[in-house]
Amino acid sequence: MAGILFLISAPSGSGKSSLVNRLRSLVENLEFSVSYTSRTPRGSEQEAREYHFISRDEFERMIHAGEFLEYADVFGNYYGTARQPINEAFAKGKDVLLDIDVQGASQVRNKMSDSVNIFLMPPSPDDLAYRLRSRSRAEGAVQEEIIRRRLAKAREEIENYREYGYILVNDILDRAVEEMAAIVAAERMSRNHGPSTRDDEELIAKAEKCRQRNSEVRIKPVLQAFGVVNAEATPV
Repeated sequence: MAGILFLISAPSGSGKSSLVNRLRSLVENLEFSVSYTSRTPRGSEQEAREYHFISRDEFERMIHAGEFLEYADVFGNYYGTARQPINEAFAKGKDVLLDIDVQGASQVRNKMSDSVNIFLMPPSPDDLAYRLRSRSRAEGAVQEEIIRRRLAKAREEIENYREYGYILVNDILDRAVEEMAAIVAAERMSRNHGPSTRDDEELIAKAEKCRQRNSEVRIKPVLQAFGVVNAEATPV
């Protein structure tokens, strides 16, 4: 039986990496697809942990060879998802978690319509700016122009929240991790045997609260803070 592909997108600096790392330590049989990038490693990033770091020429060779499920050029650097590791995980009956930007997620949805799509929002522009500056300091320098560009990009990405079935707000990491784990469990149950215990039913109820159609009250202040107009959720 083929596994489930979970797509998680978030603006840069939203705490997605921390959430994904925590989730992987809690949830079994969930493979993480390590993306490829043509940019150089930042700070403490390591090869095959955050990304596979390759040259621009090698990335373009892989594009022409059809080795990517999706790829995009973001701020002058390529990012992409290779097909082979996902196919190998599915062949073993495992689920796959894909950390992917909005542009790449759209490409994947067009090819794999049964994927589970999750969008992680920062609680506010101020919180996101703080996280971006903290990360920049850890990497050696704070470049305000880059931070401004990333905040503007974040707003553009958040405008695409309607394309995602589930919405999380990363104001409290522990809660976001619990919600993400509940989504994984609920989706697995929906495609297999369904709930069998009270704990299963509680997980499904927690996941349902994160569905876009049920998240309007929680996400509306975030949308307004980022200046996203027509901040009304659309059922997905």
